[in-house]
Amino acid sequence: MSCYKKIVILFLFLFITSAHASKVYENEDRDILYAIEYERMNNLDAAKNLYLKLFENSNNYEYLLRYLSLSLNQKKFQEVKHYALQNLNKKSKQYEQILRIYVISLINLQEFEQAFISSKKLLAQNKSALNYEIVANVYFAQRKYKKAIEYFESSYIANNSPKILFNLVNILYAYANEKNKAISYLETHIRLNGCDYLVCSKLLSIYQEQKNLEGIISVLKTSYFSSNSNSYYSKEKTLKLLISYMAQKDISLAISFLEKHKLNDDTLFTLYKRANLLPQAYVLVKKIYKKNKKIDYLAQIAILEFELAKNKKKVLNSVIEKFEKVLKTLDNHVYQNYLGYILIEYEKDIKRGLMYVNKALLQAPKNVAYLDSLAWGEYKLGQCKKAKKHMQEVINEVGQDDLEIKHHWKKIKECLK
Repeated sequence: MSCYKKIVILFLFLFITSAHASKVYENEDRDILYAIEYERMNNLDAAKNLYLKLFENSNNYEYLLRYLSLSLNQKKFQEVKHYALQNLNKKSKQYEQILRIYVISLINLQEFEQAFISSKKLLAQNKSALNYEIVANVYFAQRKYKKAIEYFESSYIANNSPKILFNLVNILYAYANEKNKAISYLETHIRLNGCDYLVCSKLLSIYQEQKNLEGIISVLKTSYFSSNSNSYYSKEKTLKLLISYMAQKDISLAISFLEKHKLNDDTLFTLYKRANLLPQAYVLVKKIYKKNKKIDYLAQIAILEFELAKNKKKVLNSVIEKFEKVLKTLDNHVYQNYLGYILIEYEKDIKRGLMYVNKALLQAPKNVAYLDSLAWGEYKLGQCKKAKKHMQEVINEVGQDDLEIKHHWKKIKECLK
């Protein structure tokens, strides 16, 4: 709910209250409207002045509570302390809320003795989760972490609030060095209550800090399948992270997960290629292309068709036709070089092959694979000096460990004898 809507609801409540109060003053309704408008305009001082006037003229503690809340937001703690203490009326319905605000002001003013006394008074009157939290914060502000943990635990037991758990875990993990206990709290909460943003994000950050891949994967998987709309990331981003960490641990895990749940064919295709599962990649990319007709996938089909063929010459015409269709639309240097090299290697059209290779080199002039294609094309045309010059650049950069490069270098040197 937006802040403005909350203010409007407050106004309605105040209007009803004032309409039934035994003591009101003439311009009360007008002042309520002005106060609300000042808040909307973020003129908090003007709003506060009116709320204080409303309280003093009507003795309605809702107005005082609003005044104190705005002062607290402005971090005017002395002001809060003064007006809260002056108006601690046990008979008012707002007594507990005002006393709570008073304690918060004392904590911020580091007046811990009085904060402790008042917070204990709160707890004695009402053992609510919120009041346990107030006492815990008094102890935490004094760095009495064991006592703070004790009261945060009581607060969490009272209502299972993710916010309280987040604060409890922060103290356990960062201040009390009880890391395992902190993790156990988070894991238990997620198992029983689902993947709330605060809880899952905290556990995920701890696992990332510890480089615990199993833990990271577990949290992301729970988050992905959680029906809680208040999850850590969007489903798309959660899946992307989950697959990334699964692949980091074991690429077969990521592949199995995507296959089992029939998720994200694009990512699955990429993983098939990374894992060198080319037959699976070929089947999948044809399915993807049939569905979306994106021209880039036609190039991938051509590459896989060529790589998987036992007899390359049988598929040459089909592969060349696909690449030429792709390159009418895309200016992609990878595909230009791939087609160029095929045309050169299998002597389908060496000059045309060199034309594609040179196009690729315009975009990536230092690419050694493209320079190798260029040298090989020049060699095939009998331009051995040019071929040696370009091949020498390749050898200087990567050496002769690659068998194909070694073979090309040998043939080009023989050409010059």
